[in-house]
Amino acid sequence: MGKAAASSCSGSSSSTRGLVSLLSAVPCLACKQPPPPSRAAMSLSAASSEGPPPVAGPGSDTYKGWLFKWTNYLKGYQRRWFVLSNGLLSYYRTQAEMAHTCRGTINLSTAHIDTEDSCNIVLSSGGRTYHLKASSEVERQRWVTALELAKAKAIRMRDNQSDDSGDEEPASQSDKSELHSTLKNLSSKLEDLSTCNDLIAKHGAALQRSLSELENLKLPAESGEKIKAVNERATLFRITSNAMINACRDFLDLAETHSRKWQRALQYEREQRTRLEETIEQLAKQHNSLERACRGAPGLTVNTVTHAPKGNVLTVKGEASDEDEDTEYFDAMEDAPSFITVAADPTKHHRRTDSNLSGASEGRADDWNLEDSVFECSTRSSFDVTGKDVVSKKSRRTQIPDKPNYSLNLWSIMKNCIGKELSKIPMPVNFNEPLSMLQRLTEDLEYHELLDKAVKCESSTEQMCFVAAFSVSSYSTTVHRTAKPFNPLLGETYELDRLDELGFRSLCEQVSHHPPAAAHHVYSRRGWTLWQEITIASKFRGKYLSIMPLGAIHLEFHSSGNHYIWRKVTSTVHNIIVGKLWIDQSGDIEIINCKSKDKCQLKFSPYSYFSRDVPRKVTGVVMDAEGKAHYVMSGTWDEKMEYSKIVQSSLGSSSMEGKLPKTVYQTLSPRVLWKKYPLPENAENMYYFSSLALTLNEMEEGLAPTDSRLRPDQRLMENGKWDEANMEKQRLEEKQRAVRRQREAAAVVALEEGKDYEGYIPLWFERKVDPATGELICVYKGGYWEAKEKQDWSMCPNIF
Repeated sequence: MGKAAASSCSGSSSSTRGLVSLLSAVPCLACKQPPPPSRAAMSLSAASSEGPPPVAGPGSDTYKGWLFKWTNYLKGYQRRWFVLSNGLLSYYRTQAEMAHTCRGTINLSTAHIDTEDSCNIVLSSGGRTYHLKASSEVERQRWVTALELAKAKAIRMRDNQSDDSGDEEPASQSDKSELHSTLKNLSSKLEDLSTCNDLIAKHGAALQRSLSELENLKLPAESGEKIKAVNERATLFRITSNAMINACRDFLDLAETHSRKWQRALQYEREQRTRLEETIEQLAKQHNSLERACRGAPGLTVNTVTHAPKGNVLTVKGEASDEDEDTEYFDAMEDAPSFITVAADPTKHHRRTDSNLSGASEGRADDWNLEDSVFECSTRSSFDVTGKDVVSKKSRRTQIPDKPNYSLNLWSIMKNCIGKELSKIPMPVNFNEPLSMLQRLTEDLEYHELLDKAVKCESSTEQMCFVAAFSVSSYSTTVHRTAKPFNPLLGETYELDRLDELGFRSLCEQVSHHPPAAAHHVYSRRGWTLWQEITIASKFRGKYLSIMPLGAIHLEFHSSGNHYIWRKVTSTVHNIIVGKLWIDQSGDIEIINCKSKDKCQLKFSPYSYFSRDVPRKVTGVVMDAEGKAHYVMSGTWDEKMEYSKIVQSSLGSSSMEGKLPKTVYQTLSPRVLWKKYPLPENAENMYYFSSLALTLNEMEEGLAPTDSRLRPDQRLMENGKWDEANMEKQRLEEKQRAVRRQREAAAVVALEEGKDYEGYIPLWFERKVDPATGELICVYKGGYWEAKEKQDWSMCPNIF
């Protein structure tokens, strides 16, 4: 026993150090420190397949990496930099944004974490939901593990916090006083333990002396052994008491250290919050001031238009703002370079010449006189009869019979039509308007005055502005016109002879049925000629109808020889099945002057619920052959178009990392190029026809027998006899199919006899290779107006 006791005593110092070390290593529960990271947690920094690998921060509750975040149906998933720290998951567009702009944060303590499939993560907290996607299943699991650990830590931190209901500042003071009180109590208890230790040491020493004295006494051998055992136990008791006191002292030191850290962190967060509140208040004041300034001085409004250097015009960008669920729409264009237009003071550039204007068009800035009448913004249509023209102009009709109110089960007709070519679907007249596609093409000439004014322009770039406005004006009547025009029969024609009244005459002919194609030719004695061949491709998608015009439009000015070419954008009719029908135009128009190589790029912005831009917005730039911008175009396709002369250009600073700098164009105040005429009275009951559209189906004398005005089903529909119109429409279509079968049979016979079969040959147009585009198109070969003058229509087929 004595040897055992001696062995125990000799190891007392080592045991004491081991016990103290063990107690010191145990973290204090009040410190709220997370446990050491597990091997799985530490491995979360493995590389993802996209970009830099996710990395763990200094603490085990910090994790960073790339994830894909769902934004909306237009853009889908977008790559974002996510940071997990202190129970909060925040995201940024780039790593550089971590220093200044957080795009969103979600608190994991109240969040629900769900996994949809092998790579998706769904976080929801309150009304906010993040749909995230990792690049691989392994990376997804790493993120889920990190999120679960962070959530557990956040819940523990939340539960350990005091549940104060007062204001934040008093609560912070209460936390501080409670912490000091706790530390004071701990110190008091430690002093009590120290006193007890002294007493134990004192009494233990006295006990040991007494036992030593008993050992020296001559007692029986059995008593000596018992005294040694008691002495050994007293020594162990003293060692344990010392270890306990040392552990309590270390605990107090650790608590004091972390208390100071908490106080510093709390003070820093309080100061940061105060600074953020002050910054937000200043931003709100500046935002209100800018709004008031914009309302009070519209000429100083800054418009941001994205511009692609290789001939593509991209979406107009809105003002810079933090990313949230309502502004995600603008992410799709974040890689596009852009330019900005700002209004200039005309008096400042009054004495400048061409040589010191960077990017300016021909002429001086003082030539830009706002009092000049570019476009007559009067309320009357140019087709009305007024003043001195009453003798030369013919009186035209101003109304047609009101549209009948027929009910129709749309789904019963459309459910079997999904995915089919629209021209092959048997549609009742209930979906039509009493005009043919040939007449709708002719309706593009409603604002022909723009071309009449363009003839007088000496500058080719300014002339381009008028041509661009004319290309936009053709869509102005479509905003309410959701009905479908009649598909022309093969060989059907339409003429609009306004040579004496308006200076032009127009002729259209349906030159192909499958695919449907119409050729159009317009001659104006005021100095221009327009021709085109348009093929309409259309698809019914279930919820919307897409109409894609294919083919180039040509415009040539007689005196200058300037030859312009452009193509139409896509029209989309929404809510085909459910809801109110509405139409939108979207896409790009590039107008090229084949002679001077001037170019105009127009962007029709598609409507978006998330966009802050005005609906139906159109923007563009007019550039010369060298790529120098001369004019900026802006407006809407259903209301008006304006153009502004550029007087100076400069490169702006890049607002984001990796972005090209924007080109800033300083422009003079805009001038109205075109403004839509108001609709006639009672237009809502007359298919929303414009003043010109009301006259297109008006009967005239001397028409060709193939003219659309003579089409019986269309005439019956205009007169409100829709049932008879449906039967007549079916008869005409069956007649056309019979004629097509005859041509197919003739083609088979010719093939068997080894002869060539030319197929259908248009009557007034012929196919030629366009030298400008290299495409095979139908161009007017002449003879129609001469036949009309002679009233010799013997060559016309009987199609009606």
